[in-house]
Amino acid sequence: MKEDLKPASLKPVHVIGAGMAGSEAAWQIAQAGVPVVLHEMRPVVKTDAHHTDGFAELVCSNSFRSDDAEQNAVGLLHEEMRRAGSLVMAAASVAKVPAGGALAVDRDIFSEHVTAALTAHPLVSVERGEVAGLPPADWDNVIVATGPLTSAALSEAIASLTGAEELAFFDAIAPIIYRETIDMSVCWFQSRYDKAGPGGTGKDYINCPLSREQYETFIRSLIEGEKTDFKEWERNTPYFEGCLPIEIMAERGPETLRYGPMKPVGLTNPHMPDVRPYAVIQLRQDNALGTLYNMVGFQTKLKHGEQTRIFRTIPGLERAEFARLGGLHRNTFLNSPKLLDRLMRLKKEPRLRFAGQVTGVEGYVESAAMGLLAGRFAAAERMGREPSAPPRTTALGALLAHITGDAVAETFQPMNVNFGLFPPVEIGLDENGKRPRGKAKGPARKRAYTSRALRDLAGWLAPQAEAAE
Repeated sequence: MKEDLKPASLKPVHVIGAGMAGSEAAWQIAQAGVPVVLHEMRPVVKTDAHHTDGFAELVCSNSFRSDDAEQNAVGLLHEEMRRAGSLVMAAASVAKVPAGGALAVDRDIFSEHVTAALTAHPLVSVERGEVAGLPPADWDNVIVATGPLTSAALSEAIASLTGAEELAFFDAIAPIIYRETIDMSVCWFQSRYDKAGPGGTGKDYINCPLSREQYETFIRSLIEGEKTDFKEWERNTPYFEGCLPIEIMAERGPETLRYGPMKPVGLTNPHMPDVRPYAVIQLRQDNALGTLYNMVGFQTKLKHGEQTRIFRTIPGLERAEFARLGGLHRNTFLNSPKLLDRLMRLKKEPRLRFAGQVTGVEGYVESAAMGLLAGRFAAAERMGREPSAPPRTTALGALLAHITGDAVAETFQPMNVNFGLFPPVEIGLDENGKRPRGKAKGPARKRAYTSRALRDLAGWLAPQAEAAE
């Protein structure tokens, strides 16, 4: 580090919001040797979805989805973030719970780890309280990572500054059930196809079987159940396709759920091995003690009384007690391809950089990944270096490129990381010197994407590590 760029001589970078993206951004900045002020409005100002004042609180699912870095784009993103020194991924490792091929966490342990790491870091200062409106003019390097529940004052200021109509959708929360109230004489433990993931055994989900008659009755109940009334300002807000309420999916057709979260494939009921369930509802472990399980894919806008009534008709859940019932909150995001440059800065005011769900990425890991990049970019600028974006061949780079220009601004919607965002890749020869064909072609192509990504990621990280020394 140059003599005139010691931490004591540097102005801090300000990060607004201590959710997944903001926490990761603050960590990356501090780890680069740059002071950072992390602003979090909770508990001074509360939200409709959060329950604690901890950093990186998970308000929806506890799953980070697939951890397969060889065959899955989000698993690849996990691995890239680990190699980039991600705090979020380090906390997930500490807090992981069994979840088949997925990476899921105990949400309390996870948040506690992130909070402890940041508050203990000598270059991180935490300021509790709302940043109402645009940041002061003397904050010359700011990351806005306020997530799905950006305060009204800041939202209005951003909308006024950009001149763009703000987009929004609903994000739904799934119910959580006490394990001891689940009837295991009806349900059973098994992951689909017995797949074991991080910390898992292949028996990581509780499965509730439904016959055809039970399924059809359940679908009717979902459709007819009393729903939450929307506030006036929420009425025209569209849903995100990747997080539809269960009853909305049911309304799309009687078989929709059997090909979605209630698909019966890859499972055998040991209580009735000769009878294949018509549909299956899976419950995933939600905490390290294994005392809480959430209903996978069962985000809902049913009223609380209706949730209890309808969900207790599910075989094995007749006496279920709920630690938390489902709910809805509105998520807002920018038209990032139109408003942000390639380094996530607001084109109209480059001192402001955005990260997380507000940029139009969907998912915990994607949000944290954008925080990771924003933190690295902001730290490089503060150190007097030109920020370097990751190659588009990486998961980090592909997602960044999508939200900052590759997506069509007129139809921009929230996006999870997926191989469709990556530049095409050539499949190599197999061990017999031939190109894979038929069923082998798909897995081979995914391996080609992931191996290329990790190779190119190493080339991107190496110069940054050298510059920081």
